Amino acid sequence: MISCIATLIAQPGRATIDSNVIGAALAFLPRSGAPRWLSEGEACDIPFASASVDKDALAMLALEVRNAFAGAPVDIVCQPEPGRRKKLFLADMDSTMIGQECIDELADLVGMKEHVSAITERAMRGEIAFEPALRERVALLKGLDAQVVGKVIEERITLTPGGRTLVRTMRANGAHTALVSGGFTLFTSQIAKTIGFHEDRANNLVIEDGKFAGLVSEPILGREAKLATLVELRDANGLTAEQTMAVGDGANDLAMLQEAGLGVAFHAKPAVAAAAHARIDFGDLSALLYAQGYAKSEWVEN
Repeated sequence: MISCIATLIAQPGRATIDSNVIGAALAFLPRSGAPRWLSEGEACDIPFASASVDKDALAMLALEVRNAFAGAPVDIVCQPEPGRRKKLFLADMDSTMIGQECIDELADLVGMKEHVSAITERAMRGEIAFEPALRERVALLKGLDAQVVGKVIEERITLTPGGRTLVRTMRANGAHTALVSGGFTLFTSQIAKTIGFHEDRANNLVIEDGKFAGLVSEPILGREAKLATLVELRDANGLTAEQTMAVGDGANDLAMLQEAGLGVAFHAKPAVAAAAHARIDFGDLSALLYAQGYAKSEWVEN
């Protein structure tokens, strides 16, 4: 039998993990032990033993436990206990580390937000291929002054709660962190610095005479490039797959999530949440600290 952990995580500031929620979890978890609080009422670990550490099986177990919560806004992550604290963290940017889709905000400045947002949504759901969808959306930005990016970041972009604490805590404990986006370096370079990532990778918008040319440099950083980045940084740091964690919300994140030791679908599109090995639907990004076994008292706050 393998030592495993089920981590129950409530919405921040809501102590909704009570005896009923814990009891429901204990009823499903095999050979379970006593709960250990990471934050009273907000997050706890429940040890259990499993004959298999197959990620799909553990994800199915987590779903069964979630269903037993009878609608309580509590997330659950089931995983092997050894190696919970990861040494490499890759994160998507749009709708993950920030609350917006940057290209949609740029499109709003040329009166095309509704049209572009619809394409973005279909691409993130996996209904259309990411690369041609990006080229189509970028073409609509032709002629827009590139200096608007700073104004968009200042006035329209909000950081997802818990993100700065997540990155800072992992860095303080020796992890390498990378912001890996299908968006644009004009945004990731500033947002990565604000949050505290070691590095960022994204697509380059072509600029001519200070204006967007309506083109994106090839090759486009999409689904396969995100996966390749995870493998590259994992190997460069001499890590095993189980020492890595990735988070994202869209279809172009899924290969990266499935390759990571802990791949987390964060408030994700339905197909992504269903295919990922862990999912956070209620918590903020601090949930990824709880999932690694960090008590709230161990966090490195902003």
